[in-house]
Amino acid sequence: MIKKVSRNEMRVERHNRIRKDLSGTAERPRLNVFRSNANITAQIIDDEKGVTLVSASTLEKDLKIKNGGNVEAAKLIGAEIAKRAKKAKITKVVFDRGGYLYHGRVAALAEAARENGLEF
Repeated sequence: MIKKVSRNEMRVERHNRIRKDLSGTAERPRLNVFRSNANITAQIIDDEKGVTLVSASTLEKDLKIKNGGNVEAAKLIGAEIAKRAKKAKITKVVFDRGGYLYHGRVAALAEAARENGLEF
């Protein structure tokens, strides 16, 4: 019987393959995206120090997002992460899609971040 590898295991393999060559520095930190069925999270990470500089998530109560698993929520998180990055004086980032396809919620988050001033 053929063992089918789960989609998440395949995504983790893709992410590891991407992360071999991609890392965030102090000048250009890494904008990482994690998405589940119900929520989406974005973090800006300095990999040299191993610290998260800025983060935004649909789980945060102050954003008042009812459904965190849709494109509109991803756009709000993209705008929020860009706003918080500006406040932290971060303008240029390296985009890490986390092994997900650049489509749907991931693309919406990235485009909203670009529209609100992040460069990548």
